[in-house]
Amino acid sequence: MQTIQWFPGHMAKARREIQASIKMVDAIIELVDARLPMASSNPLLKDLIGARPRLLVMTRKDLADESQTKQWLQKFEHQGISAIAVDAQTGSQVQRIIPALEIAAKAKREREARRGMRPRPLRTMVVGIPNVGKSSLINRLAKRSAVKTGDRPGITKAQQWVRIGSIELLDTPGVLWPKIDSPEDGYLLAMSGAIKPEILDHVDLALHALQFLIRYYPHLVEERWQIEAHSYASYSLDEPEGAEAFLDLFEKMTRMKGMLMSGARPDLERMAESLLRELQTGKLGRVSFEWVHGQE
Repeated sequence: MQTIQWFPGHMAKARREIQASIKMVDAIIELVDARLPMASSNPLLKDLIGARPRLLVMTRKDLADESQTKQWLQKFEHQGISAIAVDAQTGSQVQRIIPALEIAAKAKREREARRGMRPRPLRTMVVGIPNVGKSSLINRLAKRSAVKTGDRPGITKAQQWVRIGSIELLDTPGVLWPKIDSPEDGYLLAMSGAIKPEILDHVDLALHALQFLIRYYPHLVEERWQIEAHSYASYSLDEPEGAEAFLDLFEKMTRMKGMLMSGARPDLERMAESLLRELQTGKLGRVSFEWVHGQE
């Protein structure tokens, strides 16, 4: 596995802006991808937010394995972390965010009331890695297109305040750490679409995605490509024999899909893009890249 380094200049600027703005906010909403809530949680944020209340919002719950999402929510509850799962695109469960924020800031509100301070909007910072749905979530909360959205990582480039009833949300650009220490986390993030596709070789990434699917969701592989996934369960890309077996399988899948170049050569790049697109959009089925039992 190769180590991924990805820290565009505008993200370095975003981190500095978060550090400068943190004193203005009362609470934090951290958005993570429900499919990989640990790898998509930014390790830099803990030092930045201090003791402020934090609400963990797991987005993309419509794409994640439902049973795993339930287990993650239970795990976070046991750890004393306030967390909810939402689908920012359809608005499912989004309405729970504002009440959850008010609960998180209840002690602060009570202190201000005792001091005779007039109520003011609860200022909250929205943070998360790229392409995790921050702007889509704020638009759902505001019920209008308040913030520019898109499906490419890092489309939000500047901070904006959005007033929603008694809440003011600060939408910030996604922040990703300058170096991903775990190659496995890097591949998981790339599989989810959080990392720009130019960063990694598509075929290499698709092979790791195929290995993951065969290990955790063999039925999806068998249904989509009519392959006996269990025959490859013992192989690993980290071993020469396994790497060769997976490449042979991938070429077979490419030919089955009719993705050929001149001379009947398999178009592996095209097949890789197709597999990753189906995985990221949910066409293959609901998939969680991190399982609770693997994080104990």
